[in-house]
Amino acid sequence: MKKLLLSAVLVMSSAVSAFAEGPSKVVTVVTSPDAQTQLMSMVLTMQAAQQGASAHILLCGPAGDLALKDAPESATAGQPPRDMSPQGLMQMIQANTGATVEVCAIYLPGRGEGPEVLLDGIGVANPGEMAAKLMDPDARVLSF
Repeated sequence: MKKLLLSAVLVMSSAVSAFAEGPSKVVTVVTSPDAQTQLMSMVLTMQAAQQGASAHILLCGPAGDLALKDAPESATAGQPPRDMSPQGLMQMIQANTGATVEVCAIYLPGRGEGPEVLLDGIGVANPGEMAAKLMDPDARVLSF
């Protein structure tokens, strides 16, 4: 009886510990055209990655411009308080945490362009694979 009780306590404390840790993945979906919103999405993604979450960033609509080699000034201009740009922090997250960055599958066709216009290391999301990432019970989805 003691062994059974001890086993139950160990299993429950493992479950509580796993629950307390929360999701181990973060999927950040950015659609906003606003530079401050884009930057804040990157700040929170970086914080999550620094706290141990694996990060995946999906850029859609106007936010897809962050992925462009020839990005608009709103993506590259420094924002207060640290003079960091949304694109610059996104690239830092990618380089320092191994985060995956992709544009939505319809972003480039909507622009009439191909993947050659994207920054190195940024891909095009596969809708089926992206849906699986969004539905993963170990993922927290952030939407901006």
